[in-house]
Amino acid sequence: MKRRKFIQQSGLGLSAALLPFSCVSNRNPQVYKMGLQVYSIRDAMAKDPIETLKKATAMGYEDLETYGYDTEKGTYYGYKAKEFKTILDDLNLTASSGHYGFSDYLMRPLDDLNRFVDQCIIGADALDKSYITWPWLAPEYRTLETFKPLAKKLNIIGERVNKAGLGFAYHNHGFEFKDYNGETGYDIILQDTDPSLVKLQMDLYWVMHSSELTPKELVADQPGRYVMWHIKDMDKITRDYTELGNGSIDYHEIMPDPKASGLDFYYLEQGGNFAVNSMQSIADSADYFKKNLMKYL
Repeated sequence: MKRRKFIQQSGLGLSAALLPFSCVSNRNPQVYKMGLQVYSIRDAMAKDPIETLKKATAMGYEDLETYGYDTEKGTYYGYKAKEFKTILDDLNLTASSGHYGFSDYLMRPLDDLNRFVDQCIIGADALDKSYITWPWLAPEYRTLETFKPLAKKLNIIGERVNKAGLGFAYHNHGFEFKDYNGETGYDIILQDTDPSLVKLQMDLYWVMHSSELTPKELVADQPGRYVMWHIKDMDKITRDYTELGNGSIDYHEIMPDPKASGLDFYYLEQGGNFAVNSMQSIADSADYFKKNLMKYL
């Protein structure tokens, strides 16, 4: 959605969304667990998942968003789902959401998609998750023409996941904000999906990287729908990922109001470009977040 069109449609609701974060409301702050998207430390998880999660717990992480569930084997990181749940319980960790490989099923028959969704539901149930999340779209599908069938599939998945007692969300990157003569793929997702079936996971880095709208403006347009956030920073020169506090994103200024967003969970994430290594990066980001940004949540 273009900024001018957005402002015209949003009207008075925009003014509150653009206020400094501290002025939005006088609510009592909700307490959230500090979350980690485990993809950030995929190299360490591949070597020793249990020891890696022990270290993450010691850094203050309490909640996880998983990736890489093997639907055929029913495993997370080489462990059967129920066994992995025991590992999480022993470490006093929860897993509130997971990224699953839906992109591979976008153009496959509906029966194949439904079967895959059911397998994901089984895996999510085993970890007592709240959400199943569509994490990305393969490069060959990143065209304006593809977003219409994508929205249709998102509704189908959302209905099936909701009936199973779970929430379903779509996670953005930057390609959704590419402008096609005044329309973006994200416009189509917002317009053609049912908000009661398809929630949104806002990657604040990618919004700041690629969207003409700010996170606050997006929330103002879809209040209550952004139930999850990814929080990471942007390198000041390359615009690649970087550790929180080392980059160009001023979270004191751009972070939306969690209540207006409908926020349930957030996850710190860094997909690459580590200053030292992945484990040091999540430690540095956790330290910065606890000292500077956790107060907003």
